[in-house]
Amino acid sequence: MKFPVLVSALLLAAMASASAHDYKVGPLAIDHPWSRATPKGASVAGGYMKITNTGSTPDRLIGGATEAARKFEIHEMKVDGGVMKMRELTNGLEIPPGGTIELKPGSLHVMMTGVTRPFVKGERVKASLTFEKAGKVDIEYQVAPIGGAPESHSGHGR
Repeated sequence: MKFPVLVSALLLAAMASASAHDYKVGPLAIDHPWSRATPKGASVAGGYMKITNTGSTPDRLIGGATEAARKFEIHEMKVDGGVMKMRELTNGLEIPPGGTIELKPGSLHVMMTGVTRPFVKGERVKASLTFEKAGKVDIEYQVAPIGGAPESHSGHGR
């Protein structure tokens, strides 16, 4: 009787890890990349995630790509003189050793411009991230509802 329970537990663990939405390249861990659904005709979409550097030296997110958009940029939003401003980080985004950087709405984020098709809730959008030292990693953005966050992120301050 113990054997079927063990097999069931192992199958559940395998299914959970197969559906996990985390990626790793070198000492960098990319946690749950996500985007929001876009209205028909939208030309931009944002990309969000957490990036943790478990290494002893800094690395830098310097770019990426997706077939779902013509351009892929790293952006920052911040209040300057009482006005929210957004700008591209042309030198990329540093991830310090032992540190975690969170890309989220209204803050640091990936900006995909020239979107070639709407992002639809529930789908995944294939992309890649490029890091200065760790190199390239293929990821998928989980698409959440317009104005929302993925269900797996409820309660995470989004």
